[in-house]
Amino acid sequence: MFKVRVRDRMMIAHSFAGEVFGPAQALHGATFVVDVEFSRNDVNEDNIVVDIGRAIDQLKAILADLNYKNLDDIAAFKGQNTTTEFLARHIFERMRHAIAEGRLGPGSEALAGLKIELAESDVAWASYEAAL
Repeated sequence: MFKVRVRDRMMIAHSFAGEVFGPAQALHGATFVVDVEFSRNDVNEDNIVVDIGRAIDQLKAILADLNYKNLDDIAAFKGQNTTTEFLARHIFERMRHAIAEGRLGPGSEALAGLKIELAESDVAWASYEAAL
């Protein structure tokens, strides 16, 4: 299995509902390092997994909708605890859609898997991964 990973960052604000979240029920900020890992069984005819430039551009576009935003104010997230796990799945779905639309270039339709990992710090992170 061949893999390529790209990275960016985003800064958000949000709050959580539920006693399990303790002090995080109050509005607070987070800075996430966001890694996207693309996998496929073999490289394409150009010996690549995916066009890295296009992958970086798509990640930046996806994160632009979240970066410097209070997630509590985003209508699509109403009633949701926008946990690290939730955000990983959200970014996964957006990137999966970009792949399906061909926005990562020729050959991206042969991608076998996608993994999104969000690091909250050097000691805590969450991810969502699935086959494509």
